Amino acid sequence: MPNIASAEKRMRQAEKRRLRNRLVVSTARTYIHRAERQLNGDADAAEATVKLAIRALDKAAEKGIIHKNNAARRKSRLMRKLNAARAGV
Repeated sequence: MPNIASAEKRMRQAEKRRLRNRLVVSTARTYIHRAERQLNGDADAAEATVKLAIRALDKAAEKGIIHKNNAARRKSRLMRKLNAARAGV
């Protein structure tokens, strides 16, 4: 435990941010998993879920919770899977 008041405050702030960031990352992951599950079934229904996942990733990157290249890579993988499901491969 910190002995200095400012260090205690920093700890409280860091914990709040950690919980907030965890929520955003968890939400994005949930959308990604839902989209991937739907891609195995109906590709048309999965398109809406993929859009939600992409939106969640963009928001996380915009807030600086995940790196923009990380979001771009995940979006690219999702779109590749969506296009493959549409093509029926």
